[in-house]
Amino acid sequence: MGACCGPDRSASGSAPGGAPAVGETAGPPAALLDRLTAEAGSELRFAGLPGGAFRMGAEDALAYPEDGEGPIRTAHVAPFALATTTVTVAQFAAFVADTGHRTDAEVHGTSLVFTGLLPAEVRAASRTVAATPWWQEVLGAAWFQPEGPGSSVLAHGASGAARADHPVTHVSQRDALAYAGWVGARLPTETEWEYAARGGLDQQPYPWGAEREPGGQIRMNTFPGQFPDGPTGHVGTVAADAFAANGFGLHNTTGNVWEWTVSTVSEDDPRPVVRGGSFLCHASYCRRYRTSARTAVTADSSLAHTGFRLAVTTS
Repeated sequence: MGACCGPDRSASGSAPGGAPAVGETAGPPAALLDRLTAEAGSELRFAGLPGGAFRMGAEDALAYPEDGEGPIRTAHVAPFALATTTVTVAQFAAFVADTGHRTDAEVHGTSLVFTGLLPAEVRAASRTVAATPWWQEVLGAAWFQPEGPGSSVLAHGASGAARADHPVTHVSQRDALAYAGWVGARLPTETEWEYAARGGLDQQPYPWGAEREPGGQIRMNTFPGQFPDGPTGHVGTVAADAFAANGFGLHNTTGNVWEWTVSTVSEDDPRPVVRGGSFLCHASYCRRYRTSARTAVTADSSLAHTGFRLAVTTS
C-alpha cells in the first residue's frame, strides 16, 4: 500500500527505519493538562447510524489498485453510532489527566513530523526518512508538543489553547484503543468507517458527492499548492469540526487526519488500516482523501497526521 500515510515504526520498539530507541519523552506538564481539560466543548458527540447494505470500494481512475480498494462489492453494516469528529486534543488531555497514560510516541522518545512544520534548527537536528524525505524523526514530538520540545498545543503566551479543538495526533492504535476503553467505546471497523464516511451517498468519491471542489469551494483539509515544498496556504491540522458535516452529521471524514480502524489489511498482512487521508494528501502523489481509499501502518506507529474517532455498538 502507499507510503503517503508515513513510514512504519519498527515492531521491535525501535525508532522508524530501525534506529535504536533514544529514551522516553517527559510527559505533559500538569499545568498544560489543567488548561486543556478546562476547555469548553470537550464532550464527545455521537451520531446514530441506521446501518444496512451499501456498495463498498472503488474501481475508478482515482483509485490505487495496489491498495485493494476494489472490487466494488455489497457490504452490510449493523446499526451503530460514530463520533461526529475525531477525538480532540482537549478530550485526549482529559484521558491522560485521569489515567496517566503514556503514548507510544512518549515511550519511544520520537515521532514523525512533516518537515514543513519544523523550524530550521529542528529540521537540521532531526533525521530525515530517506524513502519519504518530507518526514523527519523528531526527538520528543508527542501529542502535547506536536513539533517537538519548544512547540505546544497551546497558543502563544497566555492567549489560550489554540489546538485544543484540533484532532489529537502522534497517537498509535494502542493509544487510540486505550482511550476508547476509557470511555466505553471502540474503534470502528473499516467497513463501518467507509459506510459512515459516505454519508448515505452511493459510490461517490467524496462525502458530499462527485467533485472534489464543487464550484471552487474547498471542503476538506488537504495540502494546498505544490507538494511538498510549495504550499499556498495553511499546512497542518484544523479544528475537528472545521468543515461541513456529511449526510450522517460527521465532520472531516476525508482530509485533516488519517483515522485508525480495528481492521487489518488482509489475512496475510496484520497491519491496521487507516482511513480518510490527511492534511498532507495531494493529487500529485496521494489521492487517498476519498471515501474508499485505504492504507496502513504498524499498530505502534505515531505520526503528525494520524488520529482517531470512536464507535459504539447500538444493535
